[in-house]
Amino acid sequence: MCSPHAFSAQLPHAHIASPNHYEVLLDNSDVLVLRMTLAPGEQDNWHKHNAETVYFETGGKATISTKESQTTLEIPNGYVMWHDAWTHQVKNEGETTITAIIVESK
Repeated sequence: MCSPHAFSAQLPHAHIASPNHYEVLLDNSDVLVLRMTLAPGEQDNWHKHNAETVYFETGGKATISTKESQTTLEIPNGYVMWHDAWTHQVKNEGETTITAIIVESK
C-alpha cells in the first residue's frame, strides 16, 4: 500500500483529471483559477489541489471522498471554503448543478 503522500503525487490536478468538469479561467506563475461544474449525479475523477479557496456560486448536496474518509455535505449557495493541499473526488448527490470558482496557489 502506498503512503498518502505517494498517492497524492500520482494524481493529476483537477482540470487534467476531469476536463469536462473543470474549466481553466486563469493559469499564471502564482495561481490556477478553475470553474467546476458538476451536474446532478456526476462525479469527477480523483485529483489533487494545492492550497485552495473555493467559492460555491451554486451549492448542493455533494459527497467528498478522500483516501481516509467520505463525507456528504449540503453546501449553501455563496459558501466559501479554504483547504490546504489535498487529494479527493467529488460527486453531486443532489438535483441541481453545483458550480464553484477555485483559486489554487502554486
